[in-house]
Amino acid sequence: MSDSICRNWAEGDPLLEKYHDLEWCKINHNDNYQFEMLCLEGASVGLSWKTIINKRESYRKAFHGFDIDLCAKMSDEELNELLFDTSLIRNRSKIYSVRSNALVVKDIQKEFGSFDVYLWGFSDGKQIDGKWRKPEMIPTQSDLSERLCKDMKKRGISFVGPVITYSFLQAIGIVNDHLADCEYR
Repeated sequence: MSDSICRNWAEGDPLLEKYHDLEWCKINHNDNYQFEMLCLEGASVGLSWKTIINKRESYRKAFHGFDIDLCAKMSDEELNELLFDTSLIRNRSKIYSVRSNALVVKDIQKEFGSFDVYLWGFSDGKQIDGKWRKPEMIPTQSDLSERLCKDMKKRGISFVGPVITYSFLQAIGIVNDHLADCEYR
């Protein structure tokens, strides 16, 4: 168990603790992982991250491990069936956004070579590390999240406001908001 206050938001929930320690703010260049985080962050709109992380395995099962190509091919019938799956957030717009966002990500991959290249282009390929000393110093959005959000929306990606986009940037490691003294930096 860590003594860092950085981990306080995750303490007591094994899945949140594992996410904080092993994934949050860790650089990940895998397009499918980035797509998974985009979809999960979108599903979290209006909800807690704890709710989503505890449904993550169900989401992975329902959405073919977040394989972008497979999600882009999901039929209306398949998506409609998911609306009855109590292990998911049964919001029609959020369920259908996985397919529509996969189609947009496929277009981005064609244009940039990968989703990763597109995303990291917004930070010139560099991780943004705040080296914050206190949790209250960590922002909920930034100029970077606003720029990325605006571009993703223009391309047709849904559930990506500047706050959700900031959380997404943390999730894939473009932003590192572990506190300066956190052992999981």
